[in-house]
Amino acid sequence: MRPAATRRPDARDVALAVHGGAGVALRRGTTDARTERAYRTGLADALQAGWAVLRRGGSSVDAVEAAVRVLEDDELFNAGRGSVFTEDAAHELDASVMRGTDLAAGAVVGVRHVRNPVSAARLVMERTRHVMLAGRGADEFAERSGLAPVTQDYFRTQKRWDELMRAKAGAAADRSITGTVGAVALDDAQGLAAATSTGGMTGKQAGRVGDSPVIGAGTYAQDGTAAVSATGKGEGFLRGAAAVAVVHLMEFGGRDVASAAYEVVMERLPPLGGTGGVIALDARGALAAPYSSHGMVHGHVTRDGTVVTRVFPDESPM
Repeated sequence: MRPAATRRPDARDVALAVHGGAGVALRRGTTDARTERAYRTGLADALQAGWAVLRRGGSSVDAVEAAVRVLEDDELFNAGRGSVFTEDAAHELDASVMRGTDLAAGAVVGVRHVRNPVSAARLVMERTRHVMLAGRGADEFAERSGLAPVTQDYFRTQKRWDELMRAKAGAAADRSITGTVGAVALDDAQGLAAATSTGGMTGKQAGRVGDSPVIGAGTYAQDGTAAVSATGKGEGFLRGAAAVAVVHLMEFGGRDVASAAYEVVMERLPPLGGTGGVIALDARGALAAPYSSHGMVHGHVTRDGTVVTRVFPDESPM
């Protein structure tokens, strides 16, 4: 059984937090040391990359992009290099970025040749008058903007191929942490930002889009309130407008970040099929990370540089 979700912050004085997906929990005694170490290292590397940006006075947008790029480059996670296969054995990647200062946002959907979709999403935000670009147009925009394209083979890993073969054979879903990566950050100027990136679902129908690239569902940031990145079964998060629901409960309902995130994740989304979790960081550095799935790997770094990674359910506050 997963631990009961908390209605108090998971941590305080947080500068940056990341998640690496939700799903069946890693468990003490059954998870081998190598796997545990790989998850902790992946999370810590992403946190260190984002913290390095913040430590030298960089913006929250710079920090979340840096953190998510590290996770996209790590084949352990379902984003970038380690993305899952669609039903037709292709890779279609989605990502989004939002800046809380002015509610600027950018997203890419279904890209097939972008090594780091989070960077393409940021370019959409900063270099176009649009919020979202999809498919071939998004791939071509990314290349024109200076992101060198990669072939589909770049994203392929044996683990993801085996997962697709099992799915096509009618086997039960892979019992592991899967889904999405994301980051939220608070910079020295009190600016909030969020970013989310994913390879989607194993065996998904070609063209399927989940919540990750959708502003308000998988990603949202608003200065003075909170930054949110979600992970889980995207259709439910889309229907429940998960990320912005957390922010609106705080802005219009006077809720604190922990109780707002708890209500959305634990009460509103499950009836919609939205199993998973969020990381939500408020304007004072309080972090909430509730999840309704059996596990969610995540971590954070505080303003004094302390890095914390959580890969087992009993590491989440009870």
